[in-house]
Amino acid sequence: MNTFRSLFVWQKSMTFVTEIYQLTASFPKEEIYGLTSQIRRSSVSIPSNIAEGYGRDGDSDYLRFLNISMSSLFEIQTQLEISFNLNFLTENQFNKIFGDSREIERMLSSFIRKIKDRK
Repeated sequence: MNTFRSLFVWQKSMTFVTEIYQLTASFPKEEIYGLTSQIRRSSVSIPSNIAEGYGRDGDSDYLRFLNISMSSLFEIQTQLEISFNLNFLTENQFNKIFGDSREIERMLSSFIRKIKDRK
């Protein structure tokens, strides 16, 4: 039986969360309750909502949670740009993590289309 754990977009987003936690560990300590916390919460929200939506009854509910995941992804993309602008991330770090977020965005977008098409 398949579970949300078998979804590639969930797996990729779980890896993304780990990367985010590792990156933000070097952020300034005064940001622990600010940008660091916000970025971490946004990243955790992505796979969490994919999983929660998977357990819901019906495609409409599932789509709602997938769209929340997408919103969290857009939120974190903005927060990563802010972090880069504040020099909390190097250009290489930013390009890598932002590229990962764009890959998840494409996967999630495709998955949302697939769910909509089966309605």
